[in-house]
Amino acid sequence: MPMARSTPATWSLSAVAAGALLVGCSGSVSVGNSEPKLSSDELATTVSEKLAATTNQPKPDITCPEDLAGKVGATTRCTLTAKDGSTLGVSVKVTSVEGDKIDFGIKADDTASPAPN
Repeated sequence: MPMARSTPATWSLSAVAAGALLVGCSGSVSVGNSEPKLSSDELATTVSEKLAATTNQPKPDITCPEDLAGKVGATTRCTLTAKDGSTLGVSVKVTSVEGDKIDFGIKADDTASPAPN
């Protein structure tokens, strides 16, 4: 799939939006006495790394408002913010959990929101 190219310093939302990006990845978390979860910060870092690796772009700025529960089917929404201030929603869904390993899929929205004026 052809990807839009941008300068190394700029992350292009079109690289993600161009093809309903679906990325499989996993994160490892430690298990306490409760169900495993991935912290919002660790989730944002993992999503950023996986999107960068998949699109051959620099790591984008990703924020996730909540932790991801280690339960199959659990979902959360994160936000990718480009250098120009435009944003793109990113859905995260848990596909499997084995011990302390949470596997999840990442899907970016098809359309970005413009930067605020």
